[in-house]
Amino acid sequence: MDEPTRTHASYWIETAPPGELEPPPDGDLTVDVAVVGAGIAGLCTAWELARRGREVALLEAGRVAAGVTGHTTAKLTALHTLIYDRLRRTRGKDAARLYATSQTDAIRHAAEVTGELGIDCEWEEAAAYTYAEDGDRVDELRAEADAAREAGLAAEFVTETELPYPVAGAVRVAEQAQFHPRKYLLALAADLKRLGGRLHEHTRVVGLSEGEPCVLTTEDGVQVRAGTVVVATHYPIFDRALLFTRLSPRRELVVAAPVDAAGAPTGMYITPEHNTRSVRTAPHGDGERLLIVTGEHFTPGSGVDVEARFDSLADWAVQRFGDLTFTHRWATQDNDPTDSVPLVGPLHPASRHAYVATGFGGWGLSGGIMAGRLLCDLVTGRENPWSELYDPCRVMSVLREGKDFVRHQADVARHFVGDRLQHLPGPSVPSVADIAPGDGAVVHVSGRRCAVHRDEDGELHALSAKCTHLGCLVAFNRAERAWECPCHGSRFAPDGRVVQGPAVRPLEPRDI
Repeated sequence: MDEPTRTHASYWIETAPPGELEPPPDGDLTVDVAVVGAGIAGLCTAWELARRGREVALLEAGRVAAGVTGHTTAKLTALHTLIYDRLRRTRGKDAARLYATSQTDAIRHAAEVTGELGIDCEWEEAAAYTYAEDGDRVDELRAEADAAREAGLAAEFVTETELPYPVAGAVRVAEQAQFHPRKYLLALAADLKRLGGRLHEHTRVVGLSEGEPCVLTTEDGVQVRAGTVVVATHYPIFDRALLFTRLSPRRELVVAAPVDAAGAPTGMYITPEHNTRSVRTAPHGDGERLLIVTGEHFTPGSGVDVEARFDSLADWAVQRFGDLTFTHRWATQDNDPTDSVPLVGPLHPASRHAYVATGFGGWGLSGGIMAGRLLCDLVTGRENPWSELYDPCRVMSVLREGKDFVRHQADVARHFVGDRLQHLPGPSVPSVADIAPGDGAVVHVSGRRCAVHRDEDGELHALSAKCTHLGCLVAFNRAERAWECPCHGSRFAPDGRVVQGPAVRPLEPRDI
């Protein structure tokens, strides 16, 4: 195996045009609908609403489709690992059927939009597989195939795949899709503007006042008044709904290498084994395809050796696909809902004009497209057959999944309370002098806990160690050069800037 690249670069961002920067609003504005977050869920929602004649403003803290959506593995499928048997057992056959129908509708809709707008996004129809190498999991796979088929998918249990290594069994669903997500979404953004929608990048929203109208406030003090607000920031940035109690952040690594097209798998594969392994390929020049392997999930800020995890993922790929030269590696982040189903609908039980889309559990492409269609119906007063399934205000399904809910709360409480009781959080170094170039640690400086990073030139950057969301202590991810919060997944650059929410304010600087 050639040494993997040490440069973090998403293939999707690198190979799509950056697009013209859409500046922040130069003053207060008023629209029918304001959508916060320009990933796939927010952009699809804004576009669908603009097509129905609504005046829409889309506000993005960074660049369009350059956050979580820009770091996906880009599989567009209704087969979401092992969800259907669980749904059948916990929420019933009708819920499983609605889930399959809504996710399949998203795939078909994306195909129609690609054709309608003439989008060159490397669209490919492909079969999706959930597989296992361990024979002890065959019964589990058979049950999933049966549940998925009962839910309406053309699912079958198979024992042969095109993978270059044997499997004990797999669930196969044909007529799914894979594509270049950022090329697709940039085309949607261009059409949104053609339809009269407003798009503002580098516009971080920090406040929401619900009323008639709702008022959003940006970090620059600009106010955006809207009859309706949609919060599509991956992890909700407003805590009034307490949705963070039902979401568990999960970070996952990706490595990619060119392979000979003649022997490359054309299907999309995932296994829950080996700390999750996902495999697909993408077009990559003459005679080649890009092998994309994902896995090694962990909780952000948990202090794991991320560099070692990248190596483990690369080693696994080499063992199964032969000698590889890795050209890209990156990481993505997902939020797992405690009852397996995304939260799409009213922001909280009392909401009349504010909606949310979150908790896609690693399947944000089909989920985001589905959310755009569902939210558009809710905002415009149209009935939608699966609105109850995804309703964030649902209670019974949370009670049925009580163990997962309690386990998540216990993990958060361990950090939230433990960080305040311990002298230092987790593994640490005794002094600033022990921090190596490129590394960071939480240390005590003059009686205060500081998050200190030493850059490659030896310069120190000191910040408050408390996440600005709810005050849990951050930890340093050396491989990605970021401070991460283990409670709700907020991430910060070495200089304290917010990289990923739910935090909206930077880490405070410290003078050491």
